[in-house]
Amino acid sequence: MDDQQLLRYGRQILLPQIDIAGQQTLLKSSVLIVGLGGLGAPAALYLAAAGVGRLLLADHDSVDTTNLHRQIIHLTRDVGRAKVESAGDTLRALNTDVQLTLIERELEGETLTRAVQEVDLVLDCTDNFATRLAVNAACFAAGKPLVSGAAIRLEGQVSVFDPRLTDSPCYQCLYGESGEEALSCSEAGVIGPLVGMIGSLQALEALKLLVGFGEPLTGRLLLIDALTSRFREMRIKRDPACSCCGTGGRGQ
Repeated sequence: MDDQQLLRYGRQILLPQIDIAGQQTLLKSSVLIVGLGGLGAPAALYLAAAGVGRLLLADHDSVDTTNLHRQIIHLTRDVGRAKVESAGDTLRALNTDVQLTLIERELEGETLTRAVQEVDLVLDCTDNFATRLAVNAACFAAGKPLVSGAAIRLEGQVSVFDPRLTDSPCYQCLYGESGEEALSCSEAGVIGPLVGMIGSLQALEALKLLVGFGEPLTGRLLLIDALTSRFREMRIKRDPACSCCGTGGRGQ
């Protein structure tokens, strides 16, 4: 690291859990963020600010006026632009250390497989059940940890699924293969600070996994009730019958 980087990341480096070695690890790390909406926006900002060396940003959507109350990486002037381009401009302005790869299309099939294989870790910031299952399967096939977040109305959740650990469940263990499609924010509504909390927690979990400190949310589902400001935790066990990570599935 040069002197400017030591200054920029100085408050983070002061933490014994990170130190200079951890910061160097972050500068060499790469993360795929799938979805640049309410969750992906704060997650991307905090990971870029923390000095994660390379971010792959994937989103096929464009910025809409209705996004602006919660998707804080986009500005009013960005309405109508591709979200990956808008987010890319904001992140470049924030930190020139970070290399960006913009993927302006839906991640599926071989494209998804290649993107996951390129990185150290994946953040699922989508609101689509089928996409979440596909991202989960790709992460377990490639052996890459997955930080999953979701929020609707006044409720949110975060968890970590890590195929590097033999006892870690996967997203499919929790919800199965044919869970009902969740309502979208356009149907049910959502409050902005809640998705900011969830996205920030996803970024925090990512930093813990990349550097290797603390206790990540692996095998635990953190539930947030914004209405009462209460947090609850559920333990998640690996499902031996799971077709993704179970003893008879692709993960074994």
